[in-house]
Order: sequence, then structure tokens, then C-alpha cells
Amino acid sequence: MTATAYNSLAYQTSSNPNITAFGDSLKPGLRYIAVSRDLLDSGLVHNAKVKIQGFDSLFTVKDKMNRRWRKRIDIYMGINVKKAKKWGKRRVQIEYCIPIKDTSP
Repeated sequence: MTATAYNSLAYQTSSNPNITAFGDSLKPGLRYIAVSRDLLDSGLVHNAKVKIQGFDSLFTVKDKMNRRWRKRIDIYMGINVKKAKKWGKRRVQIEYCIPIKDTSP
């Protein structure tokens, strides 16, 4: 999967860069990712926990990317633009659990 990085800055996101497409507040230092919308149907839903190759801790899905992107995640890097640019664009493997839907009455 392709992984890029983003920051909570107006020129990269929107006029309210600290609010995600799901309505959550972003805070620098937290392990969040945005996912391309095609991945929502694959189980990468809001608040899903994701293990990304090369990182020791889990990330949480807190944002959705623009509809033009497909098969991609975007790793949140606070306001550290230098760190995001250094990350650039990489191929990574990810692991996540698909939530089980409750079918009980």
C-alpha cells in the first residue's frame, strides 16, 4: 500500500485543519491516519486500529482522504512539515482487524 504523510495546516487540508472528515479533533503527537475512501469498505473504518510496517505502535483511523486517492493511507505528522516531507511517499504493509458486525436481535 502507498503511504504518504500530512500535517494539520490549512494549506494542506482545509480552513479548519484540526477537524477531520469524521469530525474528530487532531492533536500533534497522536498516532492517526487518514485512509482513501475505497479502503473504508475493506474494514479500515473510523477508529480502526492499524499496524504500519516500520512503526512500533498502532495508529487509529481518524480521517478520510480526498476522493481522488485510492489504495492509500496518509500518516498524520502534526505540524512538522519537515518530518512529513522526509517521510515522502513509501510502499508499506499494514495489518488491521475487521470489526465483526453484531447480528443479534
